[in-house]
Formats: sequence, C-alpha cells, structure tokens
Amino acid sequence: MSEQVLAWIGFHVFVFVLLAIDLGVASRKSKEIEVKEAMVLSSIWISVALAFNALVYYWKGAEAGTNFLAGYLVEKSLSVDNLFVFVLIFSYFKVPPIYQRKVLFWGILGALIMRAIFIVAGVQIISYFSWVMYLFGAFLVFTGIKLVTEKDNEIEPESNPILKIFRRFIPIKTEYGVGKFLVKENGVWYATQLLVVLIVIETTDVIFAVDSVPAILGIVNPPDTFIVYTSNIMAILGLRALYFALAGIMGMFHYLAYGLSAILVFIGIKMIIAQLGYHIPTAIALGTVAGILAISIVISIMFKPAEPEEKSAESGK
Repeated sequence: MSEQVLAWIGFHVFVFVLLAIDLGVASRKSKEIEVKEAMVLSSIWISVALAFNALVYYWKGAEAGTNFLAGYLVEKSLSVDNLFVFVLIFSYFKVPPIYQRKVLFWGILGALIMRAIFIVAGVQIISYFSWVMYLFGAFLVFTGIKLVTEKDNEIEPESNPILKIFRRFIPIKTEYGVGKFLVKENGVWYATQLLVVLIVIETTDVIFAVDSVPAILGIVNPPDTFIVYTSNIMAILGLRALYFALAGIMGMFHYLAYGLSAILVFIGIKMIIAQLGYHIPTAIALGTVAGILAISIVISIMFKPAEPEEKSAESGK
C-alpha cells in the first residue's frame, strides 16, 4: 500500500476518532456550552490543527506545510463569517442554546461531506481545464465585492427552496421535540423544528462552500488535493466550539466583513494573474491574508461603527 493511500486512510481515521470523541462528550453533556469552555475547546481544536500542520511540514516539506497553514487560515477566517449567519439562523428560529450544539454537530458533519465532494471535483476540473482558474478568480473578486455591498441584507430562511420542498412532503411540528429531529405521534412521523433548522444550516453551507473551495484552491499553489482537503477539513472541525466562543462577542467584529472581502478579492486576483505567469509565493499570500485579517479585527475593536442618524436623533431628544 502506497504512502499516499496510507496518508488518506490515516487522516480519515483520525477525523472519525475526533468526531466520535466530540459526539460522545456532547451526548454526555446536553447543556449549553459556556464561553469559557468553548474557548478551551476552540484552543484544543486549533492546537490539533497546528500539530497536524507540523506533521505535514515534516512529511511533505516546507512548501506543503506553508500551503496547509495558508489554506487553514483562509478557511478559518471565512468560517467566522459563516458563524455570523448561523447566529442569525438560530435567532430567526428561536433555537434554545441547549439544542444549538446538536444542530451544529450534524451540520458540520454534513459540511465535511459536501466540502470533500466540492474539493475533489474542483481539483479534478482544474487539472483538466486550467482556464477554469480565470472563472474561479473572477467569481472570488465578485463575491468579495458583493460581501461588502450586500452585507446588511436580512436573512430569509423561509425562502430556502429545499426547505419549501421539504415542507411540501413532510409534516412538521413547530416544537423542538426535546432535542429530537423526528418524533412519532399516533403512528405518524413528524419532523421537528430542529430538523428544519438543520436543513437550513446544511443548504446554507453549500453556498459557503461555493465561496471557500475556490478560495482555498487559489491560495494553495500548486493545488495539492491532500493539502487542500485536509486544511479545509481541519478548519471546519473546530467550528462548533468557535461558534460558542464567539457567539457573545460577534458584534465586536463589525469591520470583519471588509477584511474578508479584501481577502477574497486578493485571492481572486492571485488566481487570475497566476494564469498569466505571475505567481505570488504562498508565504507572501499567507502573510497578506493574516495581515488583512488582523487589521480588520484590530480596527473593529478600536473603532465602533457610527450610529444611524435616526438613533442619534432619538437619543438627542
């Protein structure tokens, strides 16, 4: 059995063990995760990812190690924006905090499967049609601009087409079913509101994958399937802990969207000019992404957004 095959098998065994531990802890502690606990868990997930990064560096060399770190950072930073949307979804459906961790676990498990499909397909497409990089680059530039210009748009989960089809064929209970996705009453199975929320989370993540997969393919140069895949998966694994760690302070990062927009535009331009023969080294790209992200966070902490004129006028009365 080749070294590459063993690496793929070993990584998936490693991921399944982590998920089993996470699920086991969640099933024993069906309570709301406090911020302090979430910070500790998030630190553990990041430490595990960095330890794996060191292993990649030792096994495949400095270039692969740098590519992994760059891909991980890009996916992690874009995931923070995804968490803002998760907050809005949970708020819209009034999901009790005690049930949010269960939805996030299964939502992240579904995200892992979808990302795997998107990444493998993306790498294969690029290997056969290199000109697709132009499309990916242009799409990221467009998405980056759209992220800022439409950042105040309200979320409307009820307009989700998948949810509309689901509602048409499956009877739904408006209750949360004591944390269950399905309940049986009088011989009839009903979907609970918790399953509705999970469907919205999963379908929303498909949209996120359309943005993040081209981004990670653009930052990892050359697009090594193993590096792209593992860095993406390791970033997603810690999302649940990161959500509870940041849920209470997300309002502080009001300028983060501008930073993420700049990152997407930068990666999009990087992809386009790479096809023209101008390659930006991964180390420089990594430093640029980290710098943009750090600046947007620092500015968010230092400067509060201006209050709307209406609120200012009311407060002056």
